Amino acid sequence: MIYEVSHHTRYRYGEPTSISHHVLHLAPRPCEHQRCHRSVLEVTPAPASSVDDVDYFGNPVTYLTVQESHTELSFHSQSLVEVSALDPPRPNATLPWERAVEQVAGDRSAQGLAIVEFTFASPYTRASSDLAGYAARSFAPGRPLFDAARELTARIHRDFRYEPGATSVSTPVDQVFAERRGVCQDFAHLQIAALRRLGLAVRYVSGYLVTRPRKGAPKLRGADASHAWLSVWLPGYGWLDLDPTNDVLPSDAHVTVAWGRDYGDVSPIMGVILGGGDHRIEVAVHVEAVAEVPAVSATG
Repeated sequence: MIYEVSHHTRYRYGEPTSISHHVLHLAPRPCEHQRCHRSVLEVTPAPASSVDDVDYFGNPVTYLTVQESHTELSFHSQSLVEVSALDPPRPNATLPWERAVEQVAGDRSAQGLAIVEFTFASPYTRASSDLAGYAARSFAPGRPLFDAARELTARIHRDFRYEPGATSVSTPVDQVFAERRGVCQDFAHLQIAALRRLGLAVRYVSGYLVTRPRKGAPKLRGADASHAWLSVWLPGYGWLDLDPTNDVLPSDAHVTVAWGRDYGDVSPIMGVILGGGDHRIEVAVHVEAVAEVPAVSATG
């Protein structure tokens, strides 16, 4: 599938802002199942400096500074990305989850060390033992990791209510667990926290969902905005994506932008400003399938 992705964010400030510094994760990440053909970023007012780089986790990142006084700041990212379908493992072909935990903990290769760092709690995924007990109901002794993780995904989808506005970025996982409601990033953090409490390696994934699904398919929750899901490491297979908000295995309808330990590592837009007072934010995301990669003219 080939998608045109448009992500527009506008900040409106109550007072003039004299300078602002920002870190952006807006360009889709090149990875095994995904190719970003192009990504263009427009910023208004124009930044005094802008540098494209790759962060610690290998995600495309942009660092920029706006130095002129402004009461409105706009970011518009437009990308063309090609996504291939993923083949999940056979349900009973993965290791028992306890053996997967042992392999991750005992692997001291370069790859193993890069994976084991995703077993530790991070700022947005700290949780109580109550959540570990909730997860344990899906992780019977000897159960294949794929089966157990997939069941936990389905249970979160069933037991928690998708309710925009019920939480904020700073809402703790334990509060989400107690109130049984939230949005995509809450459910991703919740499942990540639960799986890490069991010793599994899990990473947070940010991205987008197709705005208009295929004919006859339901529209997924989280479309028309940035979306979030998770990946769990399955020894012998690799990273398996899970979307508890929609109870699906992400495939070619999910566009990956970045991954890290949690939302704090891959927030679409982070910044520090001088001035500004109160502010309002407007976000518009649109992801639409196209038949082929449009040709680029000789003049650009």
